Amino acid sequence: MSAKKSATGGREPQRYDIRVRGPIGPTMMQAFPTLTASSRGQDTILTGSLPDQCVLYGIINQLEALGLELLEIRPLPPSHGRPLATQARSHSNAAQAAPTAASATASVSVSVRGRG
Repeated sequence: MSAKKSATGGREPQRYDIRVRGPIGPTMMQAFPTLTASSRGQDTILTGSLPDQCVLYGIINQLEALGLELLEIRPLPPSHGRPLATQARSHSNAAQAAPTAASATASVSVSVRGRG
C-alpha cells in the first residue's frame, strides 16, 4: 500500500471550493498554504485538494479564528487526470445540461455568525 493511500485511508484527496464573504489579503492567505484564492463578486473562493475531513475541519476552524464568514463548502468532482480548464468546462456544461448531473455534487452551506 502506498504512503499516499495509507495517509488518506485509501482514498484520494478531495478537491473543494470554499466560499467566504469578502476579500482575503495575502497576509491571511498565509494561513492556507495549500489553497488558492480567486474573487467572485465580493466573495473569495478558496480552492484546493484536502487529504481528509480533519484537514477540512482545520480550515473551517482557521476561518473562524480569523473572523472570516464561511458561506459555502462545495466538493468538486474528481479530475481523473484532465486539465483544469477542461474540468471547469465539463462541470459547467454538466450543470447546465442535466439536473441529475448537477445534483451529483453535494453542496454544504454553512453560516457562521458572530458570538454575542
